Formats: sequence, structure tokens, C-alpha cells
Amino acid sequence: MKISYNWLKQFIKIDWNAEKTGDLLTDLGLEVEGIDTYQSVKGGLKGIVVGEVLTCIQHPNADRLKVTTVNIGEEAPVQIVCGAPNVAAGQKVPVATIGTTLYDDKGEAWTIKKGKIRGEESFGMICAEDELGLGESHEGIMVLDAEVKIGTLAADLFKVENDEVFEIGLTPNRADAMSHYGVARDLKAGLLQNEVNLELITPSVSSYHVDARAFKVDVEVMDYEKAPRYSGVTISGIKVEPSPSWIQNRLKSIGLSPINNIVDITNYVLHELGQPLHAFDGDRISGSKIEVRTCEAGTKFITLDGVERELHEEDLMICDAKKPMCIAGVLGGSHSGVTENTSRIFLESAYFNPVSVRKTAKRHNLNTDSSFRFERGIDPNLTEYALKRAALLITEIAGGEITSDIVDTYPKKIRDFEVRLSFDNAEKLIGEKIPEETIKSILSSLDIKINNVTEAGVGLTVPAYRNDVQREADIIEEILRVYGYNNIATTQKLNASISNSSRFEDYKLQNIIGNQLASQGFFEIMANSLTTPKYISLSEDLNEAHNIKMLNPLSNDLEVMRQSLLFSGLEAVSHNINRKQEDLKLFEFGKTYHQYAETREEHKHLSLFVTGNKSEERWNSKASTSDFFYLKGTIEATLERLGLTRLKSKPNTSDVLSEGMSFYIGKKKLVDFGLVKKSVLKHFGISQTVLFADFNWDHVLEMAQHNKIKFKAIPKYPSSKRDFALLIDNAVTFEDIHTIAKQTEKNLLKNVNLFDVYEGKNLPSGKKSYAVSFMFQDENKTLNDKQIDKIMSKLQSNFESKLGAELR
Repeated sequence: MKISYNWLKQFIKIDWNAEKTGDLLTDLGLEVEGIDTYQSVKGGLKGIVVGEVLTCIQHPNADRLKVTTVNIGEEAPVQIVCGAPNVAAGQKVPVATIGTTLYDDKGEAWTIKKGKIRGEESFGMICAEDELGLGESHEGIMVLDAEVKIGTLAADLFKVENDEVFEIGLTPNRADAMSHYGVARDLKAGLLQNEVNLELITPSVSSYHVDARAFKVDVEVMDYEKAPRYSGVTISGIKVEPSPSWIQNRLKSIGLSPINNIVDITNYVLHELGQPLHAFDGDRISGSKIEVRTCEAGTKFITLDGVERELHEEDLMICDAKKPMCIAGVLGGSHSGVTENTSRIFLESAYFNPVSVRKTAKRHNLNTDSSFRFERGIDPNLTEYALKRAALLITEIAGGEITSDIVDTYPKKIRDFEVRLSFDNAEKLIGEKIPEETIKSILSSLDIKINNVTEAGVGLTVPAYRNDVQREADIIEEILRVYGYNNIATTQKLNASISNSSRFEDYKLQNIIGNQLASQGFFEIMANSLTTPKYISLSEDLNEAHNIKMLNPLSNDLEVMRQSLLFSGLEAVSHNINRKQEDLKLFEFGKTYHQYAETREEHKHLSLFVTGNKSEERWNSKASTSDFFYLKGTIEATLERLGLTRLKSKPNTSDVLSEGMSFYIGKKKLVDFGLVKKSVLKHFGISQTVLFADFNWDHVLEMAQHNKIKFKAIPKYPSSKRDFALLIDNAVTFEDIHTIAKQTEKNLLKNVNLFDVYEGKNLPSGKKSYAVSFMFQDENKTLNDKQIDKIMSKLQSNFESKLGAELR
């Protein structure tokens, strides 16, 4: 939300600089995310002065140029070459002096420099309207009033407005602060706590009166639940034209484009007071009647943006005697709005049910300034005041007369809230005792009425526009934010309770693995659990019927809960690669969600993504590319950290992985991993290899709880190592060799390692060579060669008989 500081000062005459005011607003809970500068004319006309053309003669070397001398209020006149056809001696003109920055029609800056034009020196530029940003005309230079004093700054002459604009990150509950008046109201309360007591100035409507009861529009509200209050008045004899510069500057400063004086005034009052208004062309209201009702489902309606929409049976509409004219609280219709030919209007000011407006805006995918406020709940008691404020501005700026009494249908008044505050509860929740007089002062400054006071607390009435303050805890929060969170002393004592929890708690194991992966150079990502249903088509393992769909999706790309962590992770990989971050190691702890016939399930996963180089190129080593075995080693180290070492591997058949593998313990699958198929990567615009691992974290947790830690002394006796070079069939795996070796010698054989693989020349067809090492150790004595030779002989015999191996 943008708030103009100049506009804010119309309500509260504060002389603080913008930064200091922004700090106070942030302390009050209206977080200022940034402060931008605004100038009604880009560049602020800095360097532009009023000059008088003293002489004007034909350029000796150019037919279309003139050589002028101009008095700009300095000691001597300056010579300026000018190409405008209307330049003449005796004129008062705007002059851009040397060093002045101007802007072209695309907003690009350029600087006035001393130079020669066709041989004649030029020390500035006499400017046209469009060159200064004061209009669009380029037919010739601007000729100013003859009475303007030479040397006058153009910024003063044209009353350039400089402003500072707060960008406030407003929380959804603070509907009361969605206007300059609302922010000023909070600011006054905050200033009072800083011992600065300033008056809150509100626009006067005391001069409001009906000029002539010449144009009446009847109003019938048919659904008071959706429209608790509806007000309106007619204004006739108006002239639709551009707004005066002061209104245009106010709207431009907060990012709005002026349209015409009537629409601009409704927008002005909206951002001034927080009350949305809508102006209907009076001559387009059939039967001179307004009906606030719903329409039949399927009714066609074209909104102001030119889109034909199909109405829902619960959409509240503003209709005339024949047709709908406006989606209540959201957007007007294309055939009832104000045009340049409009001469009389019906001005609407209403309070619509927030839930009704929110659902309607969501159904039609519309988000307007009006719906933004109605959805959160505006002040139901402000409608008439805002109507009078807008009507007076319209008659002042657009002319015309107020030609009807105000119609105000408000059958069931929305009451203020009654709340009781206990001083003891306030102290407990805040953590510090705030003086009772300070509490009462804060509450009064927030328009919260104190009905009665006792030793224990106070009885309060909260205004209806504070729909977020309905409980004692809400009142305490209001006291604390105005008193100042930073004014609460920090305790020197820290209390903590010791919980008796299992070492296998999910968060503990997650932290252990997360820290380990981070130490290996991985970065944690947190992707959205909402995703697009289009990803289902990328894998036959996923079923569209298992999608959990959102009832009110934020967008088509956030329509379902994800069934896999793969695709959201690939989005992150693609995002980084597109920004030249091509060497990635990422991990995510997240959940997948599935809809089945009678139940919904969610499962926790840990995903790893590896792509690019695992190490950078250095002076003494080349870059090392991440590969399948690097990922496999990372997975094994991850599981080993949790004590899960007795892994069995099987080929993985997932249709999104190539060269895939799975690790099991018993029948429990712990992880699938491999290279993501190119067809999947292509969908994300990724051309480099990506390795992916998907841990079933639920199974990992279950297996980790069964793991028992055993302690034993470090062996005192040395180990011995022997090697075999085995010629085996291509179909034989190292796991086959490892299994047979362990079966052959269970006690003394401590480790089996594959340290070389050879496939190529001088080997028979269909064969390969494995170099395998075996480490032996006896924990009670030193092994001798005779014992080791005997075991090696058994190993050789078993390899030859069971695997058809040969020693090389």
C-alpha cells in the first residue's frame, strides 16, 4: 500500500522527516518497506529558469535555425541556437541551462551541454512543453506570461510537487489503516506516546446541502445480508474533464493514473478515507431505480475492462430496473460508467459483506482497490460522510448541483464491540506492567471508548471499523504496539523446560542430516507444496485421480498438492541455471499428498538434487563433475549417519529416472536415485545432467528406531590386506562378490573393496576385470600368513564355482 507523505500531512501537521516518520509507523505495526520519491514533473525542472529573448536572428548556415541571445538573470546574456519556428525577441521562455538533465518521451535522461550547432555556439536550450514534461505539444517553444520575472526557477513557476511515498506492507487484519486517514489516525496515537500531541484534521462537510431535488433515483436493497448498508445521492449539471493538477498529483504519487475528474474524485476519496465509491451515469439508469440484488446464474455481464463474464447466482449486483450495472464492491460495468458526455450521476457509497465480496472477486479472478478494502471490512459508519465529502469535491471541481436527498438504507446497524480488559492479564501477556494511566491514554488515542474503570480493569467499547479487535488479547496487542515493543525491557533471565523426548524424534534426525548435507556443500530449499496439475503428465507413476485439488486456487500453477518433490525441485534447479548458477547441490525436506478412494495421505520425503561440478577448478586440480557414484556415496553416508548400513540394492524402474537404483532394508524401500531423464529435464529447459534422490523419510525414521548402537574397543592387533584380480562375466556385480565373500568368512573378513575395473582390449568378449581387496583382522591376536592364505583359497574357490571367475 502506498501512502503519500504530503497527503498524510493534510490530516496531521507533522514536521518530522520521512525516515523518522517511517520508523514510527513501522513500530506501530504499519511496516514501511521502503520510501520512494515522487516529483510531479520528472527531474523536478531542476536547472530550468525563466529567460527573456533579447535578440533573434537567422542562423547564417541553416535555414531552420535561429541564433538568439537570452537574458536568464545572470551578468551577461547567453547565446542559444534554437530551431523552434515561433521563437522571437521579447518573449519570456523556459531555458535549460548547461548541465540540466531532461528526459525524452521514453523516460531516457540526457544532459544539456555547451556545443556548436552548424558553426554557432549554443549555451543552453529554449524548451518546448513536451521537453519539460509539462505536456505533449512540440509545435514550438513555450511562451510564458510577459509578467514573469527573469531568472525565476521553473520549479517554482509551475509549482512542481516533491513528495515522499511510503510503501507499507499492510497485514490483512488492518483494514482500518487502508487509507491516508487511517494511517494518520495511527500516527497520531504513536506521536502521543512520544509526547507529541497533534490534532487529527478531518475534511469538513459542514457546507453540504441539497441544491435542488430535481433528479431522484429510487433504491431497493433486496439482500441486506450481502449489503447491510447502501447510500447514494444524485448530482446534476456536471462537466466531465481532466482533474486539476493537485488531484492528479495525489493519485500519481501513489501509482494511479488520472482518468477524469469524476472517477478521479471517487479514487481520491477511496485512498483518502478508505471508503470505495462508484459513480453511475444517471442517464443510463433505466427507470431511475437502483436494485441491489443477485442475478440468475449464467447471466452475461461485461465489466469495465471489456471482459464478458458469466455471473454466479450468489454474486451481488447493482442493477437498474432492467439490467445489471456493476458487480457490487468489485468492478463496474462497461455500459453504466461515466463518460465525457455524462452530465448527471448517481454516486454510490456502501458497506458490502466482506465474505460475499471476497467470494465474488475470487470467482471472477478480479482484484481491485475497492474489493481489496471491502474484502477486509471497511467502516460501516463512514458511508454517508464519504458520500458528502465526494459530492462536495465534485460540485467544486466538476460543477453541477446536488439534486436529491441522500438515500441511506441501513436497517440493522452494525454495533461497536464491547470488551473487558484486565490489568493483570495485560501485565502477564505483555511481560511488563504498563501504568494504568498510560493504558487509558493509548486506548483513548485509538478511538476505543472507556466506559468504566475499576481497580481490576476497564470496560471498553471498540469502534465497528476495528473488526480485528474483538477480544481482550486484541486490546492488549493494541496497547503494546502503540506503547512500543522496543520499550519492553529484555529480561536477564531465561527460563527453559527440559523435555523427555526420544532421540529418534523427526526434527532431531532431520537436523542431524540437514547439518551433514550442509557440511558437504548442499543448500536447503523449501518449495511450495502447491503445484500445477500439468506435471502429472511427466510421469506414469503419478495418477491424476490422486491429486488433491484446491477449492479456491490462487492460480492455475498452484491448483493441486504435489505428489512428488521432483518437479518443484527441478523448478529451483532451472531457476538457478538460468541465472548462471550451474553447479548445484540442493536438498529439501517436504511432504507429498495423495487422494485415494476413502482417504487422503501425506508422506514425508527428503530429496537431493545434484548437477554440474562437485568441485571447482583450481591451480593444482581440474573441476570434478558430479556423477552417479558421487550421489550414491552421499546417500550411503546419509543413511550411515543414522546407523542404516545393511543396505540391499535393486534396479529402479521409475519412468523419470535412467540408470536408477533403490536401497532397501528388508522389504522397506528407503531411497530411489539416479539420473533424471532428458525428456523430463527438457520440460524445465534444463540441458545439463541432473541427479536426483528421493528418500522415503517415513521409512528411514522407522528403520532408524530399530537401529541399536553397539560399542566395542578399538582392536589392539593389526589388520592384513590381500588382493584378487578377477576375470568375471559382465553380468556379475560387485555386490555378488561382496555377498559371497561375507558368506565365506564372517568373522575375520572386515572389509571388501573394489579398487579397479577394466573393460577393453586383451579381455575375452563379455568379460571384465575387477581388482578387489580384502581386509582381515582378529580382535584377539595377530593373524599369520597361513590363516589368511587358507581364507583366500576358500574365497577363490567360491568365486570360481559360483561366479565362474578366474584369477588373472
